[in-house]
Amino acid sequence: MNHPESIVPQDFAEFRDAKMGKSTLFMSERMLVGLNAFEPGQEHALHAHADQDKVYLTLEGRGVFLLDDREIEMEAGRMLIAPEGVPHGIRNTSEERLIVLMVMAPAPG
Repeated sequence: MNHPESIVPQDFAEFRDAKMGKSTLFMSERMLVGLNAFEPGQEHALHAHADQDKVYLTLEGRGVFLLDDREIEMEAGRMLIAPEGVPHGIRNTSEERLIVLMVMAPAPG
């Protein structure tokens, strides 16, 4: 993808039957910007990153953010920040598709 240019992130969502779809919108040494795309019932299991902070912004759909020992309702326009070391994940609890913009810094090596 050529940058800088204006895009509609949802246009790049990749859905998969077996598991959450991932697509990269931008990556440098400093940052990764991508999309996580969930069919109904799919989830990204609880996990943590030792040296990376992550921001999730819900673009379409509904579900729950998994954060440490909590489940936090998510819908379009809601954002969650998962600092390094904090367990986090996402579950699509609705009957509709869920698209989440993800920013991670620094980018994975």
